[in-house]
Amino acid sequence: MPISILPHLADIDAATWDALVPDAQPFLRHAFLRSLEDSASVTPRTGWAPAHQVLTDTQGQVRAAMPAYVKTHSFGEYVFDHGWADACDRAGIDYYPKLLCAVPFSPVSGARLLGDAQAAGELIDGVSDALLEQGLSGLHVNFTDPASDEVLRGRAGWMERLGCQFHWRNQGYRDFQDFLDSLSSRKRKQMRKEREQVAGQGIEFQWYHGHELSEAQWDFVYACYANTYAVRRRAPYLTRAFFSLLAERMPASIRVVMAHQGGRAVAMAFSLVGGDSLYGRYWGCLAEFDRLHFETCFYQGMDVAIAEGLQRFDAGAQGEHKLIRGFEPVITRSWHYLLHPGLKAAVQDFLAQERVGVLGYAEEARTALPFRQV
Repeated sequence: MPISILPHLADIDAATWDALVPDAQPFLRHAFLRSLEDSASVTPRTGWAPAHQVLTDTQGQVRAAMPAYVKTHSFGEYVFDHGWADACDRAGIDYYPKLLCAVPFSPVSGARLLGDAQAAGELIDGVSDALLEQGLSGLHVNFTDPASDEVLRGRAGWMERLGCQFHWRNQGYRDFQDFLDSLSSRKRKQMRKEREQVAGQGIEFQWYHGHELSEAQWDFVYACYANTYAVRRRAPYLTRAFFSLLAERMPASIRVVMAHQGGRAVAMAFSLVGGDSLYGRYWGCLAEFDRLHFETCFYQGMDVAIAEGLQRFDAGAQGEHKLIRGFEPVITRSWHYLLHPGLKAAVQDFLAQERVGVLGYAEEARTALPFRQV
């Protein structure tokens, strides 16, 4: 069956694409991915050239697809292969361009190979076979779900890489106090004190759905988001237009909490809801306040997850400080197919060693969780 390469997600009907997405995660939806392109957040100019792969049958019906980008750098991926690229540079091997199957700037696990397993397998084989002809060094599939893992596991040439994130689980808590009651006394007192410190600074919080925010409020959201990059002397990945487009196209999925002091907005956290999960994505503040980050990014998210009956809160990549706040270690997976035999052998050896370290780290991390021993 033929494979088409789409340079714009607009080249495929939204209903056709979304029909392939197996779950309610918002990041794979046509509206989300297209908003990245339409807002010029994802373009060849920024090193993200859309090259979505679509498999069709002889009747022209779409059987499988994958969101894909030709990359000329490794920023915004959160599966860090900069060391591989540096080694290639020293050895005179071209690592870029490479083909990446992922959701840009979003380290969230989910479906990547869209369609039934047989069609997805045919698609990934066809894309892999065409890499050399297209001048690409390899294919990388980041933050996969179990269905994509099944397609890739055991397939010739593919290497699995493990990572570790921290997610919070709602164990049917009635409210935040019910969650606190599940913790050891010392950790419970620490979290209560952190919340009291924020409230003592006169800071109050208000939650909004996507349709409730004005353009002026979106200006503030973007100013906070961009400031998190400015303090590190970096340009933000997303443009201002992305937020307005997403609010127009996916308002029901958006949750924004704003922190106010004396009636003036001082910080925000932007999240998306899909299925039974809350996904904390971006945060920022325009002034410094003690403990405000923990309250805005974590405790407020727990509050809204409990209130909306959501079972999981994914607050983003990394962050060992999440452990003592009840976020449990979760293993993530990505898959890598490299054409250069020497590079492949070196990476395979590295991944075998890294795997032992990641699994050991996740196991050790569980000892730092704050829950009472039953």
